[in-house]
Amino acid sequence: MKYFLSIVICFCMISFCKAQPVKKHGQLKVTGTSLVDKDGKPISLHGMSFGWSCFHPRFYTAGAVKWLYKDWKCNVVRAALGVEPKAGYIADPKASTELIKTVVNAAIKEGIYVIIDWHSHNINLKEAKIFFAEMAEKYAGHPNIIYELFNEPDYETWSEVKAYATEIIEVVRKFDTKNIILVGSPRWDQEIMMPANDPIKGYDNLMYTMHFYAGTHKQWLRDRTDSAIQKGLPVFISECAGMEATGDGELEYEEWQKYIDWMDARGLSWVTWSVSDKNETCSVLKTSASSNGNWKENNLKISGIKTREYLRKYSKQ
Repeated sequence: MKYFLSIVICFCMISFCKAQPVKKHGQLKVTGTSLVDKDGKPISLHGMSFGWSCFHPRFYTAGAVKWLYKDWKCNVVRAALGVEPKAGYIADPKASTELIKTVVNAAIKEGIYVIIDWHSHNINLKEAKIFFAEMAEKYAGHPNIIYELFNEPDYETWSEVKAYATEIIEVVRKFDTKNIILVGSPRWDQEIMMPANDPIKGYDNLMYTMHFYAGTHKQWLRDRTDSAIQKGLPVFISECAGMEATGDGELEYEEWQKYIDWMDARGLSWVTWSVSDKNETCSVLKTSASSNGNWKENNLKISGIKTREYLRKYSKQ
């Protein structure tokens, strides 16, 4: 009987470990250009980004996080804190922060990784310092956490973005010395060669974000990103999808598949935009979708059906 119980307990522990990515992979770090786990083995994260918190707060629920993990097989989710728009962080810091905490706490409970994304196109240094200090102090010690300091700089120069990022990194590292930090690049995260030629120095576990939309960004962006990686830049695809950069238009399946194959070949992590029900192609849900997950196929738009298909394939590898 004791032998039998030992086998059962062992089996349960193995199943639990397999079921929870953070239990299996633990503290992430950057080695060279690669994201690696606690054992130094390369790891790729694949998941979904929630839409702007200020526009789609109804999906910022523990139930949605759980469903994305259990059914869509995400090992990472991204909580996109709207900053400037009405009902965003600047207008209502407390309510906005609570939405992010709900997603982060649920991700920790489910044992998956979570990106805390300052979802802005502009520099708001004062507010960002306050927010990231609060997040880093609260969540330091949880290996689930990834900090994304600046969603998509648009017209800022790299020197401006670099100076901003350096100040926020200093704030985060006062509390959290280990977790991954993602740094954006100019022109909506397409000018990835700028940080490749002039990276931030003096800090560990930094990665740089590239964003693509397959209907707009073609081979030239893959080539540019390859060049950045060859120069030693660790890259993380923290936002992407299969349509035009506007978030609308038809899905370009062939080009999207080229990106998936390209990312897989390089072991790049990627997160798709977005868990929302806006009337646009990139919003993966219909308005019929529940706020708490349990989505059926008839609750998903075509982009949602295809993204879920991509994500679920990784769980079978």
